[in-house]
Amino acid sequence: MDIFVRPGVSFWYLSQVFSIPLRLILDSNRETNSQALSIGQRIRIPGYVSVNYQIQYGDSLWLIAQRNNLSLDMLFLSNIDLNPNQLQVGQTIRVPRRVTWSLVNGKQNYDYNTMMNDLQTLVAVYPFIQMSNIGTSVLGLNLPEVLIGNGSKRVHYNASFHANEWITTPVLMTFLNDYLLSLTNQNSIRGISTLPLYLQTMLSIVPMVNPDGVNLVINGIPENASWGEQVIEWNDGSTDFSNWKANINGVDLNDQFPARWEAERERNPKTPGPRDYGGEAPLTQPEAIAMADLTRRRDFSRILAFHTQGEVIYWGFENLEPPEAEVIVNEFSRVSGYEAVKTIESYAGYKDWFIQEWRRPGYTVELGTGENPLPLSQFDEIYQETLGIFLAGLYM
Repeated sequence: MDIFVRPGVSFWYLSQVFSIPLRLILDSNRETNSQALSIGQRIRIPGYVSVNYQIQYGDSLWLIAQRNNLSLDMLFLSNIDLNPNQLQVGQTIRVPRRVTWSLVNGKQNYDYNTMMNDLQTLVAVYPFIQMSNIGTSVLGLNLPEVLIGNGSKRVHYNASFHANEWITTPVLMTFLNDYLLSLTNQNSIRGISTLPLYLQTMLSIVPMVNPDGVNLVINGIPENASWGEQVIEWNDGSTDFSNWKANINGVDLNDQFPARWEAERERNPKTPGPRDYGGEAPLTQPEAIAMADLTRRRDFSRILAFHTQGEVIYWGFENLEPPEAEVIVNEFSRVSGYEAVKTIESYAGYKDWFIQEWRRPGYTVELGTGENPLPLSQFDEIYQETLGIFLAGLYM
């Protein structure tokens, strides 16, 4: 929500009036000189939206403030040149409203457009987060990354490497929304205060690594798509894409990383298809390249890749993981009930490559149980199990 600077206003004063942590207001106005605010200058206040209100007969600013549980200062700051002595019936003013509700509805078929609409809404309401594109998919869809906080501990979460595991995206997006709500309303999550996590951590989120594949699984082939016949051929002639894990080139993105890639290729399909084809070489697909470039650039302290299914957390690779990786995964297991498994005979994954290259903690978290794509009826249970992992990834 935008407000307008009045005489005597500072960022500290705004934090007191709106009951928002000063750090969040500063981070919502990164391009503003906090020492030189000018009268009438537009400032963003996170965690609020403004609604239009038409003055009724008998209204006063004091009554409007009382009815909406606001201070008079909040009304003055929200309305430039507002004169309390010259209110007119029918006049429209802006009334601030603190956001206390979720802006993300994860319990739906959550395709790329749904995610992008939710991300744009979250950035507008919580401008202390930053969103940028790390690359594009095969079909040219932008791959967004969201950054929350600027602490020294650099943590990364991602979802939907595999198309028919798309439920991981709304689960992750729901956590993002709950984290933002907690920060601006200064509420704890499971007894954990989140502002210290924000101050200590830079959280990077890529909520949908494989948007082309997710759209294919959820929506099928668009009319007149030039690539439709080829994808149907790779899918054994079927238009049922519920078993499709790959990107739109028929390449499994989690078999695209140079961590014993040759061994994984040896036992997997050698041609494009719904799953397990790792391409003709590692890091040839744009989505995998974007994730690798991001990881090199951010120099993450730890990464968590969310998949389905099995209620298990894989945390090792070739004994290259550091000792603290086991301590952390034991906490993940404690708060979720998921089983910690060090290794399986699987290579070339994003987690494997991260451990190999950085010798830092990396995890593949398999959410839920059953057959992919998991039904939305599991959403609430999965989210409650995973919430502890999301939090522990920040406080451990």
